[in-house]
Amino acid sequence: MTVTRWYLVRHAPVIGAEHLLYATHDEPADCSDVAAFAALARSLPRDAVMASSGLRRTDATADAILAAGYAPAGRLTDQRLAEQHYGRWHGRTRDELAAMRGDGPRHKFWMTTADDQPPEGESFRTVAARVSDALDALTLRFAGHSIVAVTHGGAIRAALAHALGLDLDRALTISVENLSTTRIDHVAGEGLGGDWRTVFVNRRPGG
Repeated sequence: MTVTRWYLVRHAPVIGAEHLLYATHDEPADCSDVAAFAALARSLPRDAVMASSGLRRTDATADAILAAGYAPAGRLTDQRLAEQHYGRWHGRTRDELAAMRGDGPRHKFWMTTADDQPPEGESFRTVAARVSDALDALTLRFAGHSIVAVTHGGAIRAALAHALGLDLDRALTISVENLSTTRIDHVAGEGLGGDWRTVFVNRRPGG
């Protein structure tokens, strides 16, 4: 039985991001919490390949994990693991976003629904499709190994939707904290239940 273990790490907090969408798609992260990075580095498998999305906040978070003493087996960038691009909605408060969206359907737990597509941006459904492609492709490439993916809240929700077969609006109810780790395993072979299992979700450093 071939088991491929995914450790999905959400990037460090973005400064000034409270109550609004990030000012741009590619904002930097605050990687100053040395103790949290040390705990995170200790919790990750030593034989893993490390992937990040190529955005500044994930690349800086990955660098901080390495600076805390983590030594992966290799490192790569996969832009399919990037966060949802909100286009012209970036930098808006939730109230401004509600006004811009008009009378469309509302999501109880998130700013938009899975099918909302911002002007010059993408929907969560589009994100889910590319994250699923990345999971399947990298699982095939690194079958039987561990993969540490330093990525985003939206990408982690999309990964859980892929693993659990969730409706995408249901996936948007999942809380994903900064610097938390979510683990899903791909288990090849026949049998009921599908090919993915969920081991833990939203585990904080040292938790």
